[in-house]
Amino acid sequence: MRTFVNLPLSWVARDPAWLDRFVAEAMPPELGIDTFAVQNLSRDWHRETARRLADAGLPCAVHLPFFDLHPGSLNDGVLAASRETLRRAADLAALYGPRHLVGHAAFDHSQHEPELDAWLERATGTWSAVLDVCDAPVRIENTHEREPEPVAALVGALPADRAGICFDAGHWHSFARGVQRRDLRRWLDAFAPRLAHLHLHDNDGSDDQHLGLGTGSIPLDDLFGGLIARGLHPTATLEPHDEASFAVSRAWLAARPQYAEVLSPVSAPAA
Repeated sequence: MRTFVNLPLSWVARDPAWLDRFVAEAMPPELGIDTFAVQNLSRDWHRETARRLADAGLPCAVHLPFFDLHPGSLNDGVLAASRETLRRAADLAALYGPRHLVGHAAFDHSQHEPELDAWLERATGTWSAVLDVCDAPVRIENTHEREPEPVAALVGALPADRAGICFDAGHWHSFARGVQRRDLRRWLDAFAPRLAHLHLHDNDGSDDQHLGLGTGSIPLDDLFGGLIARGLHPTATLEPHDEASFAVSRAWLAARPQYAEVLSPVSAPAA
């Protein structure tokens, strides 16, 4: 496959058939080292899972945990807990030899906007520490951010060869109200210098539904057209939350080879 496919490691722990399927179908996973995987799965478990992927010749990416984490928190206790969780996750991620890591910026406009400089300094420190633990570059993802600038500023404060942006158009469409604002061009312009990865799914703008591509109202033609116009070739992850959506997304990309070819193959070393 030309893309990664999301695979939370908590799913694998509860049902090993998930990993069997990815290996059998040669699907490169974006492994979710979620809260359960950090807190409840042993280092030996992670090492054995990494061995299975390596034996199968499957490249992978790793999505770091985000539940209740605030990498730029102005609260010292919250910040320390967030940093320790991300450090532990990055240490486990290194076992997998990932092409890259994905992490959430977690900028909250209502809380952090008045203290943007302090948030940026703390968030930069957090992600710099993550990069010290794992050699893979990190892709910082937009989630609930209303505007693109805080994410772009955070990535801009990190080394260009170690950090890029993961653009999640579904989050833009729903959480950033892109469905109403229709400001995709603005987000692509803000992210373009460092846009390195995409999370691909769809929604109708009302929530982050993770529908199959083409079944919501995200302007996917504009998204891929914008990448082409800017000469961007990010890697990508399909992020279905059910089997039907996965089948729809695979079929959508297969029917549009001109878009699939925009994406850098996941087997290529991270830029």
